[in-house]
Amino acid sequence: MTARGDQLAVELLIATARTVAPHVDLSSGFAMIPLAAIASTAADARLPLFVTRTAAQKDAREGGGVELPGRSGSGVSLLERLYGAQHRVTLLPSGVTTTLQSVAADQSNAWDALLIPPLAPIEALASPWAMPWLSARLRAPDGCPWDREQTHLTLAKHLIEEAWELHDAIEAQAAAPSAATDAAMAEELGDVYLQIVLHTQLAAERGAFDLTDVQERLAKKIIRRHPHVFGEATAETSREVQRAWGSVKAEERAERGDASPKSKSALSGVSRGLPALSASRELQDRASAMGYDWPTLDGVREKFTEEIQELTEALDLAGNPDSITGRGATSAAALAAAQDELGDVMAVLVNLGRRSGIDAEAALRGANEKFRRRFGEVERRAAERKINLKTADFATLDTLWDEAKAAERAGALDSKS
Repeated sequence: MTARGDQLAVELLIATARTVAPHVDLSSGFAMIPLAAIASTAADARLPLFVTRTAAQKDAREGGGVELPGRSGSGVSLLERLYGAQHRVTLLPSGVTTTLQSVAADQSNAWDALLIPPLAPIEALASPWAMPWLSARLRAPDGCPWDREQTHLTLAKHLIEEAWELHDAIEAQAAAPSAATDAAMAEELGDVYLQIVLHTQLAAERGAFDLTDVQERLAKKIIRRHPHVFGEATAETSREVQRAWGSVKAEERAERGDASPKSKSALSGVSRGLPALSASRELQDRASAMGYDWPTLDGVREKFTEEIQELTEALDLAGNPDSITGRGATSAAALAAAQDELGDVMAVLVNLGRRSGIDAEAALRGANEKFRRRFGEVERRAAERKINLKTADFATLDTLWDEAKAAERAGALDSKS
């Protein structure tokens, strides 16, 4: 068909739609996408949509096409996900109305195109524009009082909380992959995304930036920092990638004109608000990318032994203080020195985990959960035997702990208890 023929076909389709489906308003714009391209095209569900198909596609239940990154599915089944299975559509040219679910199940050749009415913003929940719209609505004069009171600072703590809840969901999914843990992870990802949208809405209200700016700057940065993927550079290992990142970041700082000593450091971007173990890991990763690292793991182990010895000596000088027995430190300075040495030990442990492929933060969180389980079992057994934990001697408590430990190893403890 010629270009002129294509134009005539489109005009005929629109004219037919205006006749058989006058309830669908096309005056504010619409989209027209071939069924085969549904999987690879981002459509705004808030506009009317024409979905066309060729004679060859009438024999197939689903359209083909490469899936749009970030979204799975194709053809009418994807339309069901985006609009809802019960969303009513008009078959063209006949003008028959039915549901997307019926269209998906029908193998007949009864339509050349579908006219899909738009969704109201409050219903277009699968759209990438849903959350920005909801955020703006919540912040409107007649929106939610709580949302209207928020600032970047008041929201900051929620981002940290939601990030850790996502971390928990990721660990749960990794430990027991299932539809339930996948759904929980998707929900927590949404909670983190909500924080991004809310902060962006606040910025847009004061004219600073909007979601378009956030997405553009992020995409540009990712492309710039991956010249081995989007450019001519090469990187065969993760370490080579880290070194390249360090070079690119240095170039970015130079372009911004950052001349202060702090801004020149490879460590300047590590937030002081991070949990200490995570911050230590990130600092060491960045230093390693610049070439500052032990040649082998043996060096890390030797350093650990050295730091343990220094901690022991510092505690001795501080009088081996013990808050349980009431023995105090010889001086505040001596106690501060011991604290400094304890920090060094912990930093080496983080490094040992980093080099071994073990996340120290995750390891400690796992140890915390294990302690919760075992101590809960100690409490349960003590209650059964009418043992008062506060007055029981250490030998009794140690026996209960060993029993709880054995029960856990035998698989008798609930991992969520």
